[in-house]
Order: sequence, then structure tokens, then C-alpha cells
Amino acid sequence: MKILVTGAAGFIGSHACEGLKKSGHDVIGLDNFDAYYSLELKQLNAKSLSAKGITIINKDLRDSAFAETLPKDINYIFHFAAQPGISPSSTFEDYFSNNIIATKNLIDFALTLNNLQLFVNIGTSSVYGLEATFPETQAPKPASYYGVTKLTAEQLVLQKSRMKQFQACSLRLYSVIGPRERPEKMYTKLIACAFNNTKFPLYKGSATHLRSFTYVGDIVDGVLSVIGNETKVNGEIINLGTTVEHSTQDGIDAVEQVIGKSIKINHVAARAGDQLRTKANIDKARKLLNYNPETTLLESVKAQIEWYKANFL
Repeated sequence: MKILVTGAAGFIGSHACEGLKKSGHDVIGLDNFDAYYSLELKQLNAKSLSAKGITIINKDLRDSAFAETLPKDINYIFHFAAQPGISPSSTFEDYFSNNIIATKNLIDFALTLNNLQLFVNIGTSSVYGLEATFPETQAPKPASYYGVTKLTAEQLVLQKSRMKQFQACSLRLYSVIGPRERPEKMYTKLIACAFNNTKFPLYKGSATHLRSFTYVGDIVDGVLSVIGNETKVNGEIINLGTTVEHSTQDGIDAVEQVIGKSIKINHVAARAGDQLRTKANIDKARKLLNYNPETTLLESVKAQIEWYKANFL
């Protein structure tokens, strides 16, 4: 199969590219190498993918000319590219253009393909709102520009399925962690603070926030399992994540345990729109995809620390 992965140089997208290539697929990765976070990290990811025979194309989905660089015999699209997370440096226009306009342009490209079997939108638990513990039938109540625009992107994709223009599904991911996690995300920041003897910025009240911290390998297993199940997943929204909850404090403790030193804490103001609790309800994923994430928090943290040590120390 010939597969296009957008956001290929990013955290989860790069792992998905590797998983697809390992499964024997012809993988084309597209990324705009935006400077939202370290270009060094994206280039490191891209170099690793290129070494495995994965084609990496530097194009921006917001520019419809990206389509001119791609073949028309693509069978699957995995759409990871997005303006991620909650950041004071990101404007509404950033979220709008990267999550909505870019997705619309990718959909327009998908409609020109000769044999597209499935368009897989990568969604987020953030669409549920401040608490994300629900089945996919729950009405979304996003509390951030990120959640609002990702929900819009999801519906743009699923609208094409409802109109029978192509088969599509959306996978809502929960609190993904592991090697290649973005620099501003919790675990990479905790690990960096521990090794560099700097203070970790802990948002007010967040020590008790609960998360379904899910290892990236378990997420990729779920994402790739849609291949061969196109009819089952067509038109569906499916949660992917672990059902095990851990607090932010549990995460801090896990990093301290593996590294063997205490992390200094700098208490900062609460972050608007931050989720209070996520716990993945994966009954549907288990039924449709036989999905069963098993990696523990401590195993995930160990893998991420080893990756950090190998690349940044």
C-alpha cells in the first residue's frame, strides 16, 4: 500500500511512519517543519525516517500547491499534522489555519486520488472538554481553541464519509507520551529539568490532574489497526488510549524514580483550558480493532528517558 502521513516529522507521526514502513508499506511523509518547537528535533526525526527508506517532503498543507508534489495512487492518508496543544504563543489564527484550512486542503487533495481506501483523521480527547472520560457518543464541549479547531477538522473529514465521497474515520488520542515527545510537553520537560538541574514549571492545581498517559507505541498499534478494517471504521470516531489514570504528581514521581534524583518545582499560574481529567473509554476500539494498550507508565518513562539520554546528553 502507498500511504501518506502528514505531520511526519512530529512526535506521533514519525512513530506511525516507522510502524507503517515496518509493516511493508510504501510511506510518504509530509511536514512543514514549522518552528513552533525545536526544528532540531524535527530534523532528527526526519533523518531517522529517511534512513529507513521513508520519503520526507517539506511542504505546508495550508498552501494548496503541496498537492503538486504527491502521487495520485495513494491508498491511505493518516492526518497527524496540526497546530498542537495549548500554548500562549499560538494565536487563534494559528489554530484555524493549521487545523481547519490545512485539513480542508488535504481533503480536496484526497478527492482527486485514484484509489483512496481510507482517510484517517487523528483527533484528540481535547474535543470532550475539561473532562474526557466519555464514550464517543458524548457531545463534545471543547474548552480551548485547539479543541474547537480539531473538532471542526474531524467533522470536515467525516462529512466526506457521510456524503460517500470517500471512506474516513477519526481517532481521538489520549495524552500520548514516549520517545520524541515535544520539548514543551510534560515528560520531556521533566526529564530535561532533572538532567539540567532546572526548575519544572508546575501549573497551579495541576499536580492532581488525572491523565490517561498512553505510550506512543500503544497508540501507533491502534492507529495502524484500521488497515484492513476500512468497512468497520468508516464514518466512526474511535478513542485510543489507556484506561489507567495517573496524576501529574505520579508522572513527576516516575521520572524521579527512574533518574534517581528529585526535580525542583516552580509553581506557576494555572493554564486556561487545561483538562482536569482524561480517562480513555476504549470499549469501541476493543470491539472494532481488538485494541489493548498494555505499556505501564514506568515502562513509558524509562523508554523516554533512554531516548533523551541518547540524543541530548
